[in-house]
Amino acid sequence: MSAAKGATIAETYKARLNALKNGGGRKILGIVGPPGCGKSTLAAALLDFLGDEAVAVPMDGYHLANVELARLGRAGRKGAEDTFDSAGYVSLLRRLKNQQANEIVYAPEFRREIEEPIANAIPVFPETQLVITEGNYLLLDHGHWAGVSELLDEIWYVDIDHSVRRERLVKRHMHFGRSQNAAEDWVANTDEPNAVRIEATKHRADVLFNWEGE
Repeated sequence: MSAAKGATIAETYKARLNALKNGGGRKILGIVGPPGCGKSTLAAALLDFLGDEAVAVPMDGYHLANVELARLGRAGRKGAEDTFDSAGYVSLLRRLKNQQANEIVYAPEFRREIEEPIANAIPVFPETQLVITEGNYLLLDHGHWAGVSELLDEIWYVDIDHSVRRERLVKRHMHFGRSQNAAEDWVANTDEPNAVRIEATKHRADVLFNWEGE
């Protein structure tokens, strides 16, 4: 079924999720895939299934601010791997992995309506059994990104038809203010090069997830 509406998770994935969650101690599940594949939708569906036992901490909270992207000359390719604070993201994951019993860890989130990250927007409490983190670059093996996968207990790659993914991206960009031509241009020249880079990492994932559960 479509990941966009009425998202449900096949029983095989639910069983795997429960086994991970019930394995003792804090667990971190990574959800990875190219732009538009449904990472956020999957994270939301997992939260619906798990309730208060889990919290979502997206990688997108570590987008560099627009003013910094402009200073670096990278605003025209926002979303590429070097437009994030990858070291900061790894540091957060390390804190979450080793969270103290009396500590609340605060994580940032990304607000699409303003295209900016917001600091300290997501509280993670020490009793939360499972942290779900989703993003594009969890499986890269260079730079600070290389430190991500070792902090994750399991990584699921969201597999989806490329044409469906591209169509979603165009609609998303139009929803947030771009014209159709501008949206299509951004997908072709910014999102797709990133997607190719991300897809090349999927063999490192523990699970290839699809909405049919196959």
